[in-house]
Amino acid sequence: MKKSKAQTKKKYVLLRVLFIMAIAVLAGNVYGIPVYATTTQSTTSSNGNGSEAQGTSNTTSDNGDSTKENGGFSLTYDSGSGTGELSGSVQILLVLTIISLAPSILIMLTSFTRIIIVLHFTRAALNTQTAPPNQVLIGLALFLTVFIMSPVFHQINEDAIQPYNKGEISQEVAIEKGMEPLREFMYGQTKRKDVQLFMDISGEIDKVENPNEFTEDDIPTYVLVPSFIISELRTAFIIGFLIYIPFIVIDMVVASVLMSMGMMMLPPTTISMPFKILLFVLADGWSLVIGNLVKTFY
Repeated sequence: MKKSKAQTKKKYVLLRVLFIMAIAVLAGNVYGIPVYATTTQSTTSSNGNGSEAQGTSNTTSDNGDSTKENGGFSLTYDSGSGTGELSGSVQILLVLTIISLAPSILIMLTSFTRIIIVLHFTRAALNTQTAPPNQVLIGLALFLTVFIMSPVFHQINEDAIQPYNKGEISQEVAIEKGMEPLREFMYGQTKRKDVQLFMDISGEIDKVENPNEFTEDDIPTYVLVPSFIISELRTAFIIGFLIYIPFIVIDMVVASVLMSMGMMMLPPTTISMPFKILLFVLADGWSLVIGNLVKTFY
């Protein structure tokens, strides 16, 4: 039994190693990263007249660097004395890091935060516990985020992604142009006092000629992002408070009626919840909440 368990464990370890190697090779083929080295190989063939033709399968330059295919994925860096290229393993690590951070970027740098908080406040005000479920709220928030951010994504695609894929601009220019529409969106939704707060904390306010009249260009991205997040939280809580008001009135009326009838042992929320749902349906609540929520971004 012990030998069989040890053999099974070795098989699992071997399968994991093979799986990791397969993923590395696949990633290298997808992103154009050289996973293994190739050498120059000469082949000769003879024709019917006895003459021989010689060719090479892969060509290399004089300095030993192999020729690259057009459209390959590569990252370069500037060390001060010149530019260099990152190795394949480092490029794979950077790509996987960006992919892992993509959900955080989607949540924190778009309209998703405000939408999901307001939807959770709406469900809590209705006191329906898990209806709608979290999956429905998150899915609705994602599609509303795509709807609201579609002009920004379209501009990023036209100004940064497409020119970079065609080789018209470099990586640095593509990143800079891609951040401009996103920065413009965040700046338009950010309260000035929040920007002022983080400008003072970071010391960037001292670099501005007129601290009382700084513009979007004077705000670094690392200052604009937390300012935008704080503003989104404040706006979402204000909207949630306004949604709560009519439902609190219903709870107070139901509680007063139950106390006047001497039914103090009956929870008021049990009686008020059907009235809340009825009011929400008759007033077309989802259309009002989502419609006015989307309009806050325009």
